[in-house]
Amino acid sequence: MHFFLLQSLFPFLLIASFLSINVELSLCQNGQQFTNCSSELNCGGVGGISYPFWGVNRASYCGQPGFEVQCLDNVPVFNMTGASYRILQMNTTTNSRTVKVASNDYWGSICNPTFVNTTLNFSLFDYVSTYTNMTFYYQCPTTITLPNFQSCNISSTVSSVFYLTRSMTSVSCTYEVIVPVYTTAALAIEAGQTTAISEAVDGGFLLQLQIDNDQCDKCLESGGQCGLSTSTNSGFSCFCADQAYASICNSSQNGGKGKPIKLIVSLTVVCFIGVLGAIVFGLCRMRAKQKGHIKITRKHIKMTRDTLQEYIGGKHDLSELLIYDFDSILVATDNFSIENKLGQGGFGPVYWGKLAEGKEIAVKRLSSTSGQGVVEFKNEMLLISNLQHKNLVRIMGCCVKEDEKLLIYEFMPNKSLDTFLFDSTRRAVLDWGTRFNIIQGVAKGLVYLHHDSYLKVIHRDLKVSNILLDEKMNPKISDFGLARSIEGTQNLENTQRVAGTRGYMSPEYAMGGIFSQKSDVYSFGVLVLEIISSKKNTAFYIYDRQLGLLAYAWQLWKEGRELELVDEMLAADSYSASEVMKCVHIGLLCVQDNAMDRPSMPDVVFMLNGSTTIIGGAQPKQPLFTIQNTVSHPQPQPSNTFLTNEATMTLIEGR
Repeated sequence: MHFFLLQSLFPFLLIASFLSINVELSLCQNGQQFTNCSSELNCGGVGGISYPFWGVNRASYCGQPGFEVQCLDNVPVFNMTGASYRILQMNTTTNSRTVKVASNDYWGSICNPTFVNTTLNFSLFDYVSTYTNMTFYYQCPTTITLPNFQSCNISSTVSSVFYLTRSMTSVSCTYEVIVPVYTTAALAIEAGQTTAISEAVDGGFLLQLQIDNDQCDKCLESGGQCGLSTSTNSGFSCFCADQAYASICNSSQNGGKGKPIKLIVSLTVVCFIGVLGAIVFGLCRMRAKQKGHIKITRKHIKMTRDTLQEYIGGKHDLSELLIYDFDSILVATDNFSIENKLGQGGFGPVYWGKLAEGKEIAVKRLSSTSGQGVVEFKNEMLLISNLQHKNLVRIMGCCVKEDEKLLIYEFMPNKSLDTFLFDSTRRAVLDWGTRFNIIQGVAKGLVYLHHDSYLKVIHRDLKVSNILLDEKMNPKISDFGLARSIEGTQNLENTQRVAGTRGYMSPEYAMGGIFSQKSDVYSFGVLVLEIISSKKNTAFYIYDRQLGLLAYAWQLWKEGRELELVDEMLAADSYSASEVMKCVHIGLLCVQDNAMDRPSMPDVVFMLNGSTTIIGGAQPKQPLFTIQNTVSHPQPQPSNTFLTNEATMTLIEGR
């Protein structure tokens, strides 16, 4: 009997031996990555440069794309959005990952003929310290007389360069360059003190790193080193000294010190582990059969993933997508009980659930009568699984079983923005600071979609009900069922179907089926004006003046009465008047009828984060294209406005 037992276990012994050898090689490989990424980058007296930066003595897998640093003339320099920045200092303490940078193009002198704006990638960085945008005006009319100027010899021509913290809308200069400086230095310059402009620029400004902060902190605390996934060439990985890269390292094995360990595996130990593993495996199989309960094995998961791959079609990489068992989702949502229902969208109902390990989830269930259907289900799953940003909702996985199609998301405890914004009592929770933070967060999410993500994505259905709020009221863009990847093409034309929400669609999209990044910019502009006013674009109308929300906002702006647009629940002393006026101005620029007149989302983020200066001093034109409700009201309401419910989805078939 023992002979037959050993004979049956012999294949397992061989497998165990090979597995052990492979594990050892894997540990050596990842130990090397851990060792390499433990070294910080030092250049010209600036040290401590680490993740997400890489370059010089740090391999590319020790950082993230967009963070390559070069040591040029003993100066650590990196490039972003066409501009060069030098690193002055880096702080990587837990919960405070900041980097101090200065414009390298204007280091030491503002007499630079390249005329390069400071434009940050806001999916990677955000401003920390109090700063002001200092604008340099080059080649201005000779009749201009301003106190703050410097003579520059550029291209053999001597002319004055003026620098101000406000926009000169009445003067047309050939070039305008914006560089952030500390507010105290800017005020000193404006007041005519002796602080030199070059000293203010060279002082730099502080940035908060916006990528993988929480994950990297956990990785470092566990004894690992932060890095880039080498399996997919995207995403975060934690390199460990004692195991394959993961979310965190096993601190119990390396003492949390992050030091490499040596593995000595003898043939006796390998055999013992193999026999023990085979016995345990056999006992588990016997016990499972006795109870009539079949666990989800690796083979079962592979079959599920293969089924999903066949369902999706093509050669899409689904390796990073977690496949959930349908029965586990049934248990988590209490069999999709009505008490667990969070809401209803074009895709279908959304349910709250709680997994066995205690994780709260939101489950989108494709409805058999969905106006979106299978195509949008596949589209959303494939697109959002490749997108990672703090202002985008995160997909955790999916489930496909016969007619059931489910998307599993992180749960947002505060639901969607519209549940607050358009509620007569709950909107009081949205003070101006919260509203401004939501506007900024949505803008940064769109910058990531349009410019910074691996896939360049146009959302096509941006609206307040698709902005989810986490426990801290931070915004996350959701619902990518209608989104499209442009893959380098700026404008696309869809003559088959125009799908979106009434009141948020740009004129060129609603009328001609042409969509681009500027279509999302238009939707963002509508959203901004709605957030400021707590009024729906499709449900606001002033009868005696025949004005919708966009036209009404423009009229107030033209007359210098922008503050009258603010939600009446916000007390006058509870918000920044300059921020409100700036947001109204930006919102109106975004809803221009002509797509070419609208700013890009990086420009929007720059204006939101800067002073009251609007890039180029652009003035919005009166919006003429509006979509109002077709409901007729024979008598105007006492307040001259009316509110009605709106349909969330509009499908316009092309001819």
